[in-house]
Amino acid sequence: MSPFFVMSLLFGLTFGQTASLCAPSEYIIHVEKRECAYCLAINTTICAGFCMTRDSNGKKLLLKSALSQNVCTYKEMLYQTALIPGCPHHTIPYYSYPVAVSCKCGKCNTDYSDCVHEKVRTNYCTKPQK
Repeated sequence: MSPFFVMSLLFGLTFGQTASLCAPSEYIIHVEKRECAYCLAINTTICAGFCMTRDSNGKKLLLKSALSQNVCTYKEMLYQTALIPGCPHHTIPYYSYPVAVSCKCGKCNTDYSDCVHEKVRTNYCTKPQK
């Protein structure tokens, strides 16, 4: 094999795959309010995928802030608002949700991301969908 081919292959494996694995992904949010009669299923996009991280062997020698790992998070996002059907007049029937426009590998920001380790299965409807 030629050296150019080997270098191209190594470059593609190193940078091509890792850059493409963190991207906007389709996701369905189920939204309901106690006062409203229906549950609303909203199609949106979230950031999901794999980010390269390095775990240091010298954990005891480093500050805790140096050990945080990169996650697939929002680079650009916008908010959209949906109307939940079947709400009484005294209830605000609107729900705002994020839509991922682009994603990046970076530190998890708890201002707009869920940074928990375990995923809790709460994304379902207890009321009829509309």
